[in-house]
Amino acid sequence: MSFLINPFVFAAAGGDFESIATVTVGSGGASSIEFTSIPSTFAHLQVRVLARSTASDTNNDMRMQLNGDTGSNYAYHLLAGDGGSASAFGIASQSNPTVVYRAMTAANATASVFGASIIDIMDYASTSKNKTVRGFGGHDRNGAGVVSLNSVLWDSTSAIASIKLTTSASNFAQYSTAALYGIRA
Repeated sequence: MSFLINPFVFAAAGGDFESIATVTVGSGGASSIEFTSIPSTFAHLQVRVLARSTASDTNNDMRMQLNGDTGSNYAYHLLAGDGGSASAFGIASQSNPTVVYRAMTAANATASVFGASIIDIMDYASTSKNKTVRGFGGHDRNGAGVVSLNSVLWDSTSAIASIKLTTSASNFAQYSTAALYGIRA
């Protein structure tokens, strides 16, 4: 029996994910995780994050800036729940918007427990529309965790070439990891 291998069978199809870059925080932590020189060859981007903060505050949000824009050009909305209560709100004219609310565990949480987040950036290479971002994530604190669904508007038609993630309190702890993927059209 013989097999023919068609080289085109392994080509990326529409909707496929392709790894662009991965960052893992080293010893001592890091104030930010950044992806730069992002190629404009995909339809959308996705960032997958496992994060822990160096702060003892249990209310650590993940923040985002695009293309180094530190102006008040962002707005965000969120829905969140902790098993006992729910919250929802939105804030306009932000310079460092929350992309995932309560996204990570704190330094005083159970060892080796990290929050998980998925961030989708739609039509990131378009130069004809403002950018929208969807974040989903949360963490568990022995039954007292939080889960949230978030959206961010970046009031800019610029193609996104860089993404900077920060925390609302302190730094990303060692072993926090963020992986950037491109999504084919």
